[in-house]
Amino acid sequence: MTSIKACLFDLDGVLVDTAKYHYLAWKRLAAELGFEFTERDNERLKGVSRMASLDILLSVGGLELDDAVKLELAERKNNWYFDMISKMDASEILPGALEFLKDCRENGLKVALGSASKNAMTILNNTGLTPYFDAIIDGTRTASAKPDPEVFTLGASELGISPEHCVVFEDAEAGIEAARRAGMRSVGIGSPSTLGAADLVVASLADMTVARLRDIAAGQQA
Repeated sequence: MTSIKACLFDLDGVLVDTAKYHYLAWKRLAAELGFEFTERDNERLKGVSRMASLDILLSVGGLELDDAVKLELAERKNNWYFDMISKMDASEILPGALEFLKDCRENGLKVALGSASKNAMTILNNTGLTPYFDAIIDGTRTASAKPDPEVFTLGASELGISPEHCVVFEDAEAGIEAARRAGMRSVGIGSPSTLGAADLVVASLADMTVARLRDIAAGQQA
């Protein structure tokens, strides 16, 4: 049995719900460009980098723009998003997330963040989650977006833990695939219908305990 020594967490949709703010900002941008961006469209952006998200949004609107314009649009969207997340506080931590982070640390597990967000530090600081992490890998430190495993391999390296001893917590298919490519186990946060490739799927971190991690290590996903 390969023991689990480290937990690596995505941010949006796993620890906090900032997806709603991303959606509102992208929807506003689409409206300014003259088309509608729906919640169904927004599902395609889960776990995707900012510029890749913009490309998807523009494809929905049937628009092709040059890189300079795209950079300006991405910055505009991010400014709106940043205004919203700057008002976040600890009340926006998702159910069970803080308790599970504490459980991990109390049981001697290393904890890292692995997020595509370039605003991760703002969110962690505003919600008071920063002290619970031994390593923080965010969009300012990575070159490749999930499903590329870079964000998780960097996290494991910074923790000094080999991939086979790591488990990733993700709410997006791209994140689960990134964990697989990194050689790590994974726990999907959400629906088994979309996250079935994970070793275990739970509705939220309120359903997680360190004891359940040991079941994953033993190959018992119940």
